[in-house]
Amino acid sequence: MRTSAVILQGPKTLGLGEVTLNDPGPGDLVVAVRHSGISTGTEKLFWSGQMPPFPGMGYPLVPGYEAAGEVVEAAPGTGFKPGDTVFVPGANCYGDVKGLFGGAAHRLVTGADRVVRIDRALGAEGALLALAATARHALAGMNTKLPELIIGHGVFGRLLARLTIAAGGKAPTVWEINEDRQSGATGYNVIHPDADERRDYGCIYDASGVSSLLDTMVGRLAKGGEIVLAGFYPEPLQFSFPPAFLREARFRIAAEWTREDLVATRDLIDHGALSLSGLITHTTTSDQAKSAYQTAFEDPACLKMILNWENAA
Repeated sequence: MRTSAVILQGPKTLGLGEVTLNDPGPGDLVVAVRHSGISTGTEKLFWSGQMPPFPGMGYPLVPGYEAAGEVVEAAPGTGFKPGDTVFVPGANCYGDVKGLFGGAAHRLVTGADRVVRIDRALGAEGALLALAATARHALAGMNTKLPELIIGHGVFGRLLARLTIAAGGKAPTVWEINEDRQSGATGYNVIHPDADERRDYGCIYDASGVSSLLDTMVGRLAKGGEIVLAGFYPEPLQFSFPPAFLREARFRIAAEWTREDLVATRDLIDHGALSLSGLITHTTTSDQAKSAYQTAFEDPACLKMILNWENAA
């Protein structure tokens, strides 16, 4: 099988092309992707050429780990059937073209154990499941604290705030310096950091991915407070030790989601505890991929860009 896919040939060299799919094997599904999201974190680093050495990286590659679509073929025993709507966290099924992420394609082949069945009514919002699961992963687990302060009001910061409230936590404060992103809060306050006088936060979550903010975060901690690094940081992290020493600061790194996070987050959405509404600001057809990726990465008014593959060739 051949399919159209977004192909990143090298830094800032991206477009729509054709790739050959690996034949599906036992336990595999063939999925017709309806919508795929563009990540402004790790995908932006690949697009810009700033991604540090990472397992499986290289060019050319098919980007995208946020895809929702319909099963068109299902191997026996997978528990899926044609017509099921699923979320797919990418695929590696393109022969010589790397599929480190691999979700930005019209068709893909993937193991059934990697996908999660979702409600068809979610539409394009179904592609946001991985980002929501990443936020859930940062919050869940043993000995974790809910955020009192979240830095960054992009999609990830908004999901952290929504999940904190869904978990019964006190509404967090969210910092955002970009006026375009200061609106859209429901049940919590978004302020410019200069307007915040508080210096005793027990737990701060960074959703900005900005490497230079550690000293600022430390300066806002209570004694024994925790900083959760929930972004992805291409540059070395450093901070001034004396202020952190005086506060006995603790640091935690939140990694990517697990399948358990995907399922738990899907269930929160299905039960109405978590809404994905209002997070997608831009949608375009897959044949406009080149300009869509540039907009997603360079326009601060773009919270989340979605590619629509429904009428792709």
